[in-house]
Order: sequence, then C-alpha cells, then structure tokens
Amino acid sequence: MASSDAQVVHNFPPYFQILKNGTVKRFFNDSFFPPTGDTPNTDGVLTRDVVVSSDPKVGARLFLPKLPDPTRKLPLLVYIHGGAFSIGSAFIQLFTSYVSSLVTSANVIAVSIEYRLAPENPIPACYEDSWEVLKWVGSHGSGQGSDPWLNQHADFGRVFLAGDSAGANIAQNMAVRVGSEGPGMKISGMVLVHPFFGNEEVSPMWKVICPDTSGYDDPRYNPAANPGLMSKIGCGKVLVCTAGNDNLKDRGWSYYEALKKSEWGGEVEMFETEGEGHVFHVFHQTCEKAVVLRKKIAAYLNN
Repeated sequence: MASSDAQVVHNFPPYFQILKNGTVKRFFNDSFFPPTGDTPNTDGVLTRDVVVSSDPKVGARLFLPKLPDPTRKLPLLVYIHGGAFSIGSAFIQLFTSYVSSLVTSANVIAVSIEYRLAPENPIPACYEDSWEVLKWVGSHGSGQGSDPWLNQHADFGRVFLAGDSAGANIAQNMAVRVGSEGPGMKISGMVLVHPFFGNEEVSPMWKVICPDTSGYDDPRYNPAANPGLMSKIGCGKVLVCTAGNDNLKDRGWSYYEALKKSEWGGEVEMFETEGEGHVFHVFHQTCEKAVVLRKKIAAYLNN
C-alpha cells in the first residue's frame, strides 16, 4: 500500500477511521460470539441466530428465557444495539450478555437486530435492515411464521421496541414508520436508552455516515425539531432514559419535552441515572446503577 493510500482522511475515535483508499479501520473489537444452541447460558436463556434477508444479508439473534409454563405467552422485545451506527453487533458478547440479562429480568422473548454498519453502508441502511426484521417479526402474529419460538411463545399483544444510543435512534425511526405503515403488528411501547439524537450542531461524523443529511433539523438526527413527525409514533407509551454525565442527554430531554407537547397522545416517561456516562449500563452491566436501570426497564415491559 502506497503511503498516500494509507493517509487518514476521516478519524472518529473510538469508532472508526477512513483511509484515502477507502479502507475502514474500526477501533472496537467486535468478534463473533456464538449462540447457545440447545444448551442454555448461565441465566437459563437459549439463543440462536436467524437470517431474515439474504440480499442484503440481514439477521437477528433470538433469546428465549426459561419457560416454567410453556403455554404462557410472554412479551416480545425487539432490541436494537448501539455503537454510533458504525460499530457493534447483535452477535458479540457485549450485546448478547446485555439482552440476555434483560430477557431474564423481564421474562420476555427478545429479537436482537443485526443491521449493516456505516460508513460502508451509510444511513439509511440501518433503518431499512431494522424494518425488514420488524416485518419478519410481524409475520408471526398469526402463529404461522417461520420461527417456532415466536409462534409458540410470543404475545403479539405486548410487543416493545428498545435500543441504546444509535439503537435508540433507530428504534425511534422505526416507531414513526410503524405509525405510518405498520409491520403487521402493533407496538405497545418503546424504550430509548441514552438516545443518539446528536448535540447542538451537526457532527462531522454524522455527515460522513449520513451523506444525504439535511443538516441540524434532519428528522432522523433531531426528531424533537419535527413535532409533526413525532405525532406519528406508532405506540402508546415511551420510556426515555438518560445519564447525568452523558453529553447527549440534552437532546434526550428535548425529545421527551417535544413528545409531551406533540399531538401524539401517548404516555411518555423520563428516567435519569445520575453520575453516569453514555451507555454505562452496557459496559458495566453488573454495577449497582446498571442493575437499577435494568429493573426499571423490566418493570416497564411488564406493566
């Protein structure tokens, strides 16, 4: 490789850099973590992977908790991982362990979405992939879908969307699309944890991963600036979670206030963890405040 080709043209630690020749180098180790197969993990949760679409390739990791009563239907959580749209995966240990802990705490079935990452796949690829998974999940509402876990154990009267950081951003965009198009099922509620709605300016990284952005008020980037769009959210309740030391928390609060004032008509609740930073609960899953947050979300999914 010529030295000029190795020149860094975009550098966004701790996420990625782009070299002059187009090569993307990530700063995050996201090696594959295998599903459990037929042997439950230490929480008693079974996991396995499914392919939802082959072109483009879109998948998901499914989570099934212990079933003391196999005839009882459980709430269904569709989870979208964070990582600034550019790192992370539903198939790594970090997010597998976190979703597994939610599944155990809330006693729910979960579908964790695997979407294509920017910058190789710019926004809206992550939105389109997540929508494909939502439609696939919705195809099980009659009990005649391709996946036996969802057919037999999921309560399609209690379906929730959730995500952290960029995943929360994607969840918000999916909720708007649910309200406009509907994926074949109703969404009961949504949990947005430390949502990535930007800061008070358009960041250079956002311009790279979303090259067609309209700027500061892009509804995908700053939904609070688009109250008409927010009124289309296709669920009845929303929980917004922020962290006191997170530099993205102001937009989380702006979203909460804008949703309250919009014509949406649902119930919105705010929960802030003091003294913690962005997505602390994912990187420090067993700390006291992460456990409190997880219990809050679990109670919300079962209320």
